[in-house]
Amino acid sequence: MARSGKHVVFDVVGTCVSYDAFLDAVKARMGDRLRAAGIKPKLFGFAWIEAAEREYSYLDRCGRYMPFSTIFQPMFYRILSMAGVEEPREFATDDDASFLVNSYRGLKARPAIQECHSRLRAAGFTVWAFTTGDVNRVQGYLANNSIDVPSENFVFFDSLSVGKPAAEAYKYLLDKFEGAEETWFAAAHMWDTAETKQNGFKAAWCSMAEKIIATTSK
Repeated sequence: MARSGKHVVFDVVGTCVSYDAFLDAVKARMGDRLRAAGIKPKLFGFAWIEAAEREYSYLDRCGRYMPFSTIFQPMFYRILSMAGVEEPREFATDDDASFLVNSYRGLKARPAIQECHSRLRAAGFTVWAFTTGDVNRVQGYLANNSIDVPSENFVFFDSLSVGKPAAEAYKYLLDKFEGAEETWFAAAHMWDTAETKQNGFKAAWCSMAEKIIATTSK
């Protein structure tokens, strides 16, 4: 356990790495078809992610936890249908869905995330990464983007069959920093930072998706 010093824990998916590579894959694979149907490719991709994350979270709250990776692809045709496609299985194929789900494994680092980590380390912080997602996939994001987080500082919770934003997930994490001088959690998701703050962390929210610069965090 880390019992002293200053620590900052980063969410990975959507924070250290962005969704842009996946959204670009949607545009490349299905952009012409989607636009012809009056659907913006980027909005379709974002709706797919958001709906899958909602199902993941609500299943967990119902006591029926399932890994995100098992939920994501089956949502494909539902999102097409809700976007206005009358016959989604004629509009797209299982190969389309598989291709796009595979592209989700190739998410790229946000600009300057390595510099951010370096500056924090120079200021005396130990940098950690935390996920309740698929461990191999998320570790791949870090390794493939040269985001230097030692394996001992990569904390995962998926094997315990509960996901964020369950309080148990953050308590499990916070227990590792008993006696620490400072414990921060950084994420680009408002719900993530709000729940960590409720469970004993200081919270730092990244507002890049909102196209604003946050100058303070309380």
